Amino acid sequence: MWPGTIVVNNDSSRIEHKPSCIPPCLSVTSVFQFLGQVERDLSVAGHNKWSKIKHRKAIVERRRGKVWTKVAKAIIVAARHGGPDPTSNLTLRYAMDEARYANMPRETVERAIRKGAGGEDTSNYENVRYEGYAAGGVAVVIDALTDNRTRTATFVRLAFSDASANLGTSGCVGYMFRTRGRIVIAGEGVTEEVIMNAAIEAGADDVRAPEDADDAWTVLTTVPDFIRVRDALEAAKFKIEEAGLAMVPDTTTVVTGETADAVGSLVEALEELDDVQKVYTNADFR
Repeated sequence: MWPGTIVVNNDSSRIEHKPSCIPPCLSVTSVFQFLGQVERDLSVAGHNKWSKIKHRKAIVERRRGKVWTKVAKAIIVAARHGGPDPTSNLTLRYAMDEARYANMPRETVERAIRKGAGGEDTSNYENVRYEGYAAGGVAVVIDALTDNRTRTATFVRLAFSDASANLGTSGCVGYMFRTRGRIVIAGEGVTEEVIMNAAIEAGADDVRAPEDADDAWTVLTTVPDFIRVRDALEAAKFKIEEAGLAMVPDTTTVVTGETADAVGSLVEALEELDDVQKVYTNADFR
């Protein structure tokens, strides 16, 4: 701010500035430009929080666009290898649960099961995992379901290259993650005491609170306890937005500004690939 006192003349066309080593008067336009800059500077204070919310919500929206196609593929493969009965085919049960949380129509799910179990789909899909580093040293794990390893590897490598990231070798970052049950619960109307008590009673390992009251809570479990904990939370009438097995990082890497944007862009590019089923990172967007 300029030193001195600002006085507005009666005709509102000039502003005097006394005393000052700056020219004694400024146009109203100049002052408005200055105030506009102040407003922009103040907005930076909220940038970090908005950046984290923006990235999280953007990822959710991107997933919705292709989730049905990817879930259908997972159901087909699970039914082909383990049969059409989810009570004896746990992989199929997980895929069907994911379809349910994605609001996938029952007819679509049943059609995918028939295609897999009845041999209607003859594609030879296999599971492939890729690992690497994004901007800021963020660890990235990609699970793909593909009928052509060469094609998938080419597209994954291109996505890393475009994001100035590094695709690594198998196991280069996988040790930073553990397979755990992850249950995402809508935060609206949920208090910490209620969800903590319910999760602990159900046998959960950990409960992670949202930064904002209306954001989602995350409940983590061991793999064997996942279904029991999820069923208990559903019975307790919590609104589950997402539930399944996931690669959960043991530690996270804080990313902000351009680094956060770069990591988000890489995740977006990977999730756009038809062969990619899941993308996991240890990024903590701030």
